[in-house]
Formats: sequence, structure tokens, C-alpha cells
Amino acid sequence: MERLRNYDILFSSLKLGSHSFTMDIEQPFFDLFDFTQEFKGPEITVNVELIKHSSFLELKIKTEGVVMLICDISGEEYEQVVKNEIKTLVKFGDAFDDTNEEVLILPLGSHSINVAQLIYESVLLSIPMKHVHPKYSEGYEDEYTSLLEKYGLSDEEGK
Repeated sequence: MERLRNYDILFSSLKLGSHSFTMDIEQPFFDLFDFTQEFKGPEITVNVELIKHSSFLELKIKTEGVVMLICDISGEEYEQVVKNEIKTLVKFGDAFDDTNEEVLILPLGSHSINVAQLIYESVLLSIPMKHVHPKYSEGYEDEYTSLLEKYGLSDEEGK
């Protein structure tokens, strides 16, 4: 079973400059978190770029892949592309502090950073609020099409 520590990046032994890490994320990763996902079957590739400076770190986390969602209109399962990029500055201080979403504070003397929570949040933020099967935006019509128009989910209104 995967553990969160599998997502630790040891930065203390890295030279100054840019370093890249790639991870494949599937359902066991999401099972580590105490949250009921609205998706299943995730197949996501994560690219982490860590830029080490003398007194701080920069993290660029790119997530890209697919998840299976249930259409809010038809109840049909469909594949949703997910893609996101987040950037975080990592500084060092007296105690751990993740209250600022753009700056993470690690205790002085830390040797590694765990990117699991950042990956998790990046994926969740890339999932659309409305789960509408892509066939509806391609002109497909059925008994649910009138619901799309009634509730403002139709692309027709924006044209």
C-alpha cells in the first residue's frame, strides 16, 4: 500500500538549481485521504519541478490525466480530462505553517518536503463543479437536452 511518505522529496542533498520528479497517481493515492471523491478511476501524471535556491525553494506541480465522473444530467459515466498547475514558494521558519496557499513554511533544519497534499489539492481543483457529459456540448440531443437549456448549461445561450 502506498504511504504518504512516498511523496517526500529530499531536497537537502540536491544542488542549487532545477530538479524534476515524475509520479503516476491512481486510486490508491486518493484512498490515503479522508475524503469521499466524486470521481473514480484516476490516471494522472504529476510533474514536480523543484527549484532550489540558497534560502528557499520553488515548487511547480503540474497534474494531467483523466478521471471518471457521473454526468449530473444523464447519470451516465464519462471520462473527464484534468489538468492543473500550482506554484508554491517554500520558506523556512520556526514552525510548520501552511495557512498561506502560495507560501509554505517548513521548520528550520527540514531535509524534505511532502508534496502529497499539494498534488491532491491540484487534482481536486481541476475537476469542474458541473459534471456534464461532453457529448452535450457537441450537439447531442436527448430527453435531457431541454434540462440543459432550462438550467443554463447549454452552450447555445452563449452564442
